Amino acid sequence: MSAPLAELLQLLTLEQLELNLFRGASRDIGSPQVFGGQVLGQALRAAYCTVDDRLAHSLHAYFLRRGDFRAPIIYEVDRSRDGQSFSSRRVVAIQHGEQIFHMAASFQHPEEGFSHQLAMPEVPPPEALPDSRTLIEARGVKLSPAAQRFRGRDSPFEFRPVDPQDPMTPRACAPRQDVWFRAAGKLGDDPREHHCLLAYVSDYHLLGTAMRPHGCTSSSPGVVVASIDHAMWFHRPVRVDDWLLYSMESPSAAGARGFARGSLFSRDGVLVASTAQEGLIRVEPGLLPKG
Repeated sequence: MSAPLAELLQLLTLEQLELNLFRGASRDIGSPQVFGGQVLGQALRAAYCTVDDRLAHSLHAYFLRRGDFRAPIIYEVDRSRDGQSFSSRRVVAIQHGEQIFHMAASFQHPEEGFSHQLAMPEVPPPEALPDSRTLIEARGVKLSPAAQRFRGRDSPFEFRPVDPQDPMTPRACAPRQDVWFRAAGKLGDDPREHHCLLAYVSDYHLLGTAMRPHGCTSSSPGVVVASIDHAMWFHRPVRVDDWLLYSMESPSAAGARGFARGSLFSRDGVLVASTAQEGLIRVEPGLLPKG
């Protein structure tokens, strides 16, 4: 296992303070706020700490305030209901005495039923594509040590985009993208660990997809980007240490918000999870198109 992946697993390991109260550390990734995926993964881990023999099938979250990466985050879990087949949890994340995030998650005892899925897009295999870290270095992009932990050589994940963009000089293109990714090392067999890691990494690329038609990225001058909400559905067993295809599209951007949704496929074409996200994409007035 790589050192960055081991560090991320430690980040997703929470300290239990009381029966339903947990504390998580934060991580500097070179942005002004805590990465949304970190809070998603930690909140899901906190909920899992209160659930026995059931696995998450969905979560719905809102980001309320910027998280401070210099301070720990407290997660309070409300055990809303434990039924015969389903358990419901509500998690509130608190920093400096204020709510910064809340999430509702549902867990189900495994059952058999009907099964169908959408087909995976036809894309090149990951071995035929360059690693995004190699692309960043080849373009001479200088990343801070903190940003290296998010996108560079110290990232806990490998990413191989099908149609990569230069973050410094992006071009306008269709509002969709496909990215192969996997954890940078072998993991154990605990499905809860894979779910928390998948929640973490699912926050990559979605809002970037909504910006592709406008020829900008989160690094573009005059652009402010932040997640507003995030939803996720776990359909089938998943391993984050095997290649997964994140296929994303953005049906709409309006009102300084961008909306994107994604499908996550295993290497053999099995749809393992789906996501949806809306985020703030605020642009300086002078950069908006005329008319």
